[in-house]
Amino acid sequence: MRKLALSDEILLTIEKPARYIGNEVNMIVKDPKQVDIRFVMCFPDVYEIGMSHLGIQILYDMYNSREDIYCERVYSPWTDLDRIMREQNIPLFAIESQDPIKEFDFLGITLQYEMCYTNVLQILDLSQIPLLAKDRTEDDPIVIGGGPCTYNPEPLADFFDLFYIGEGEISNMELMDLYKANKAAGGSRLDFLKAAAKLSCIYVPRFYDVTYHADGTIASFEPNTEGVSPTVKKDVVMDVSHTYYPKKPLVPFIQATQDRVVLEIQRGCIRGCRFCQAGQVYKPVRERSLEFLKEAAVSMLDSTGHDEISLSSLSSSDYSKLPELIDFLIDHCGSKRVNISLPSLRIDAFSLDVMKKVQDVKKSSLTFAPEAGSQRLRNVINKGLTEESILNGAAMAFHGGWNRVKLYFMLGLPTETPEDEEGIALLAEKIAMLYYDEIPKEQRQGKVQVTASASFFIPKPFTALQWAPMYTCEEYDRRAHFVNDKFKEQLNKKSLKFQWHNADVSVLEGILARGDRRVGATILSAYRKGCIYDAWSESFRYDKWQEAMAETGVSEEFYNLRTRDLDEIFPWDFIDTGVTKEYLKREWKRALEEKVTPNCRQACANCGVKVFGGGVCFEGQN
Repeated sequence: MRKLALSDEILLTIEKPARYIGNEVNMIVKDPKQVDIRFVMCFPDVYEIGMSHLGIQILYDMYNSREDIYCERVYSPWTDLDRIMREQNIPLFAIESQDPIKEFDFLGITLQYEMCYTNVLQILDLSQIPLLAKDRTEDDPIVIGGGPCTYNPEPLADFFDLFYIGEGEISNMELMDLYKANKAAGGSRLDFLKAAAKLSCIYVPRFYDVTYHADGTIASFEPNTEGVSPTVKKDVVMDVSHTYYPKKPLVPFIQATQDRVVLEIQRGCIRGCRFCQAGQVYKPVRERSLEFLKEAAVSMLDSTGHDEISLSSLSSSDYSKLPELIDFLIDHCGSKRVNISLPSLRIDAFSLDVMKKVQDVKKSSLTFAPEAGSQRLRNVINKGLTEESILNGAAMAFHGGWNRVKLYFMLGLPTETPEDEEGIALLAEKIAMLYYDEIPKEQRQGKVQVTASASFFIPKPFTALQWAPMYTCEEYDRRAHFVNDKFKEQLNKKSLKFQWHNADVSVLEGILARGDRRVGATILSAYRKGCIYDAWSESFRYDKWQEAMAETGVSEEFYNLRTRDLDEIFPWDFIDTGVTKEYLKREWKRALEEKVTPNCRQACANCGVKVFGGGVCFEGQN
């Protein structure tokens, strides 16, 4: 019988014990004594969120495809178990074998969101692994970071042995082979890190030194070890139709945040929104073949029993074979009563036709993302969406039977004015008015409902707006209340609703997103003050973060409130994503000039990713 790391007594006293016991459908079981490498994959948040993440499912399947590697999983224990583990000195354990994390060769942590950074330290601490990489010994696991936040790894540089930059399907196997060879040769931890650093996508922070100007900006960022490259290049899977994909995904025993089969139809985005980091770092656009997707969909649905399949992409409407894929899924899923979810669709005649097919019975709300309240500001951020197209889409939706609309906006965008902010309320009002103008009274399905949500703009690395300033919490709140007051002035105010995010969280996220190595001391201080689960509103303690920033000399003014100089060295400049800094500078200037740049299929903007030799850059060429 399988032995659990937690006693029955503990399991009976904590919330959702199924988070920690494993044995889920499609869980992979191996004998740890019969493998050469033990790798534990970590999502530094609660189980339900981590189990919804496709990237871990892909890497879990990929690693375990090798007989000499056993990949297991670990998630952040919820606060109730966290307390018990500390009180009783119980080391954090992997779900599959229930063995302590400190016994593994590798601890791989995916970094999806800046507000999970203190949870990274929670994982290390509960695993009884030294928090600082410099304090680890030969007996500690190699701690490796991956995921979108590694496009600025510097705030976490002190805590990780190495970072893998880019898509994990390419060089991870080579990295494992290097580890095996080093182990067989009796090499040390340092020997392995030196060998790993020779891979173009691997960043080992200890092999680089940073110096600063008197004003706090970076003066230099240089290797301090012979043979280490001054730049790290992201890994990119160019053939996404012949690569790893989980045909038998893990199925949790408790409901996950996204309890469904996820079918990634393409990577990258053609749109070029200037605020969007994913749209830049995942370039170029690469589509999966229709046959690959058909086979994967059937296999995953058959092996999981899920009753929903979601098509994953930054912009699903831009997938060239979407009509054929939808027809296949409707034909295959219809008899099985499987729902088809289509996020990231642009609201146009084609998309609405698709949604009608998959939402024949119950029409959920439609989502538009204008991002800004005026056409001028949408041009600044290169949204590529006009008010006319938004209203036309809404009109078609209303005629199609929908009467609930969600609108997503950002507040605090560069060059934003009160007129732009008021435009959010005015656009919501125009959409509500459209419903009553377009749909005869006898055909209406109740009142129209228009809900507008606003987040606060956060400049991210490798975007055209990475030079832009942010605002203080007080200023963000003032702008949100201004918009809210404008909503209350509208004729159809009973049909309108406005809501906004927590400004404190946005301000901290901004510091962490563009921070340098000095921010690591703040993260450590905040963690020691009790900060974990900062992404959860009930756990977030901004006062503790403010104390930590004051103690470590990290100021909001320096990291958030100033406009960056065009030639300033950024903490992430050593990473080569293919997108050049010169291109981003051009886009920043075009943003300030309110000029729109066409999408990748309309015209090439010479962003630099042609160097990868494929994808959308070469469509139509022999």
